[in-house]
Amino acid sequence: MMLGNITLGQYYPTKSFMHRLDPRTKILCTMIFIVGIFLADTWVAYGVVTAFVLLGIALSNLPLSLIWKAVKPLWIIIVFTMVIHVFTTPGTLVWQWGWLHVTEEGLRQGAMMTMRLVYLISFSALLTYTTSPIVLTDGIEQLLNPFRGIGVPAHELAMMMTIALRFIPTLLQETERIMKAQKARGADFESGNLIRRGKALVPLMVPLFVSAFRRADELATAMEARCYRGGENRTRLHELHYENVDMVAFAGTIAVVLVLGILRWLH
Repeated sequence: MMLGNITLGQYYPTKSFMHRLDPRTKILCTMIFIVGIFLADTWVAYGVVTAFVLLGIALSNLPLSLIWKAVKPLWIIIVFTMVIHVFTTPGTLVWQWGWLHVTEEGLRQGAMMTMRLVYLISFSALLTYTTSPIVLTDGIEQLLNPFRGIGVPAHELAMMMTIALRFIPTLLQETERIMKAQKARGADFESGNLIRRGKALVPLMVPLFVSAFRRADELATAMEARCYRGGENRTRLHELHYENVDMVAFAGTIAVVLVLGILRWLH
């Protein structure tokens, strides 16, 4: 089922260069690289981006099937983006049938936008695949700590973001379990047109929301029973420290973004 292919929030434990990096390094490098992708506007620049993404996958020791599972659920958006650019971009005509037309510029723009989406998804997936939820929480909180002086609740925001990310796979599994139970009782989620399928999903929402609220209540009770009172005066078993590998990762990411900026300026 499609729900089983959604990998957002999943952690893949193994030993690799990417797993050794400080979570703050991975978060910042991901943000810098996402900005850098939007500087790419030539095939040479996209070649640099492709090489960097493949290097990141290689350094993470992740199976390619995991990266594919991260991209696969969004294939509709990817195809839609490609089609929109191919049929709406003006330029040198390649093919026309009635009001439909395909141009060289449309094919080029569609291919580049599609590659950009795939690379954004793939590189972002490396962050969650190589960082456990607890470590990710610590990294986000440390990055937000400088903003506490202006009233930003760093610990609370980091905790909420990580809990949401952590429970995405759990809710997907719960959805699949409820769907299987209802299908065993005669429910049909796969036949009929789009409207009929949408109506068939309505009875799924009530038990799913009940389950989500029950899990939230159990989590709140568990945190309260363990005397959780927020981030004030809390200590950690493992403190975060930047190491040489983090400097290498920073330097490599910034170098790639600089190359993309130079290529854009030369173009």
